[in-house]
Amino acid sequence: MNSLRIAKVLNNNVIIANHPDRGEVVVIGKGIGFNRKSGESIPLEAVEKLFILTNQQEQEQYKQLIPQVDEQLIELIGEIIMYISSKTQATLNEHIHIALTDHLAFAIKRAEQDLAFHNPFLFETKELYPLEFELAEYAIDLIRRKMGVDLGQDETGFVALHINSALTNRHISEVRGHAQLIADLVGIIEDELHFSILRHSLDYSRLLTHLRFAIERVRRGERVAEVDKLESLLKREYPILYSLAWKLTKVMEKRLKMPVYQAEVSYLTMHLHRIVPPEIN
Repeated sequence: MNSLRIAKVLNNNVIIANHPDRGEVVVIGKGIGFNRKSGESIPLEAVEKLFILTNQQEQEQYKQLIPQVDEQLIELIGEIIMYISSKTQATLNEHIHIALTDHLAFAIKRAEQDLAFHNPFLFETKELYPLEFELAEYAIDLIRRKMGVDLGQDETGFVALHINSALTNRHISEVRGHAQLIADLVGIIEDELHFSILRHSLDYSRLLTHLRFAIERVRRGERVAEVDKLESLLKREYPILYSLAWKLTKVMEKRLKMPVYQAEVSYLTMHLHRIVPPEIN
């Protein structure tokens, strides 16, 4: 059998079908359910531009979500995910269908009730994930044009994190947690040293990039080369920055629940030395 057999039509854009190799699946695609009936067959070659949810748990969650969501939004999210796939040439984690649908449906409801939701790490997200942010801008603009709802820049940042989650196969809570951690680390640096880093400066961009890669190294358990002589020098020459770097690594350890190698303190001290004013050094 080289076709899908429709088990149930959920709406114009979503059906439940029996797949020859995967059993029961949820199939998502523009107009896939229009004028279709249970028992009909759809050739497999016709589903190349459709999304098939194969994970049983994901299927059940999506089935529960569908009746609560505007059908036009489901269609637009299909377009958005297709656009992301084409631009990244990547296989997205199928959970994005549930996560993005649920998130945007709630965001639209809040917007209609004029309930603003502030994104505390919008700038950090834009700097850390420029591709995801650009794709999110497309999504937010599409919703504005097609549904007449402007979700704004704050939501662009949240959607960018969902896209990163789907591209990296990390849960959205982990992705959001890392963005929040980086924003908090920057806040600690500014509080401890009593100065503000210009958000659009190259120094700030470099700092965010350094913190992001430091967190990634910790997450992967990646050891960085020890620098004993350099560590002694940094401790002696820049005691304030070294102490702050040590404090930052302890915050990372606590939040990530993973050890941070001592060498990270030295590398972070050097980076702080680059960005802070001479009088603080």
